Amino acid sequence: MTQRIEARFEKCRAEGRAALVTYIMAGDPDLETSFEIMRNLPKAGADIVEFGMPFTDPMADGPAIQAAGLRALKGGQNTIKTLDLVRRFRKEDSETPIILMGYFNPIYVYGVERFLTDAKEAGVDGLIVVDLPPEEDDELCLPALKAGLAFIRLATPTTDDKRLPAVLANTAGFVYYVSITGITGAATPDFGKVSTAVERIKRHTPLPVVVGFGVKNGAHAAAIAKGADGVVVGSALIDALKGTLDGQDYATSRSVEAVTTLVKELSEGVRSVSKRAAA
Repeated sequence: MTQRIEARFEKCRAEGRAALVTYIMAGDPDLETSFEIMRNLPKAGADIVEFGMPFTDPMADGPAIQAAGLRALKGGQNTIKTLDLVRRFRKEDSETPIILMGYFNPIYVYGVERFLTDAKEAGVDGLIVVDLPPEEDDELCLPALKAGLAFIRLATPTTDDKRLPAVLANTAGFVYYVSITGITGAATPDFGKVSTAVERIKRHTPLPVVVGFGVKNGAHAAAIAKGADGVVVGSALIDALKGTLDGQDYATSRSVEAVTTLVKELSEGVRSVSKRAAA
């Protein structure tokens, strides 16, 4: 079911390091530029690719990812085109896990059963759907697991030991720990507290625990990597891309390189921390 995800974490463990998980928005700022970025992420050092599904009301996302979603939607991005991008990626790369991240509304409109069938066929490995709590697992989580897709759940600083079992009950692939209370890209996490939180979650699950929200550079990535199985970076990559767009938000010759350069820095940060020494 989650072979690619499991294989990737096994590979990272064998190399004695944490995984680097990179997030970009499908279709931002346009279809072809987002594909070029996507296909170059693994070459730059990304272990897992999170692909954002643009939505008009992304309540968990900060200004950077909200703006990315709006740019993508303005360019005509939709669920069909997002799945097509995954298919194109899979023609070149059969090993890098792909996680679709977004909200339930576009999936519901597309049709849950149709979406799961098409996502699996396209080469998607897992889903992160931030607005479906465990109490609504019947809507998408359980059908996704049945279809062979990992359903990855978010835990936060406010997810206490009483709530954790419900959050983890049907989680597969890995657990995504949100290191700050609030929206994406809003603040820098307290790295000491993150390590303690990861240890607490690991007492409840054998799954890898990756940490995201607020990681902006290689030093941040290294600090998180000391205590986590993986580091997620999203808003910083979106910001790097945004900084290269022209006055009308069109891509320029620097757009792809700006993202991959930052991914290389993040990858070096993650790889600078030996998990073997800590073991």
